[in-house]
Amino acid sequence: MVNFKNVRFVKSATSDKDSLYDLPHVIMVGRSNVGKSTLINSLCNNKNLAFVSKRPGHTKLLNYFNVSDSLYLVDAPGYGYRVSVKKDAFDSMMDSYFKTNSRLKLVLWLLDSRRELSKEDLDFYSFLKENDIHTLIVFTKSDKLNQSEKSKILSLAKRDLEGFDYVLSSMNDKKSIDQIRSIISTSIE
Repeated sequence: MVNFKNVRFVKSATSDKDSLYDLPHVIMVGRSNVGKSTLINSLCNNKNLAFVSKRPGHTKLLNYFNVSDSLYLVDAPGYGYRVSVKKDAFDSMMDSYFKTNSRLKLVLWLLDSRRELSKEDLDFYSFLKENDIHTLIVFTKSDKLNQSEKSKILSLAKRDLEGFDYVLSSMNDKKSIDQIRSIISTSIE
C-alpha cells in the first residue's frame, strides 16, 4: 500500500514537455469545483497541500504531487469553466496527455453526486471508453445525499456509466478515502 503521508508538490506543467514521467501517474479529472483538490488533500490527510478555491476555474495547469516517490497525483484543470485558458490549447494538452502518456495508470474521474451529467461529462465518458483508459469514477459530496438520492446515483452509474468502477465519496468519509487509496495502490503495482 502506498504511503500517502509523505507527499509534496513538485511542479505545474503547461504542456507535455513540462510533464514528469519518472513515476506512475494518477490524474484527477472532472468539472470545475467538483472537488479534485479537496480529494488530493483528503487522500494525503493534509488540508493545505492542494489549493482549494471557492471559485471555479482556479486550477489552470497540470499540478504534480509526489506521493512517497511511488507515484504522482496529478491535479488537472476542471472542464466546463475555463475563463483564462484557451479551450483549444487545454483540449490539445489533455488529449496528448491521455493518448501518449505510458505512465498513466489511473484516471480518478470526479463527478458531483448532486448534479446531472452534462454533455461534457458524457463526451468525456465516451473519450475514456473509446481509448480504454483505466478509470475510477468518484462521486463527490455524497455526504450531502439521502439514501434515495444515493440509490439514484448508483442506478445512474450502472446504466449510463457502464464499464467503470465507482465509489461514493466525501472528504468526511474515511472509509471511502481509504477505498480510493487502496485502488490507487493496486493500480500502480
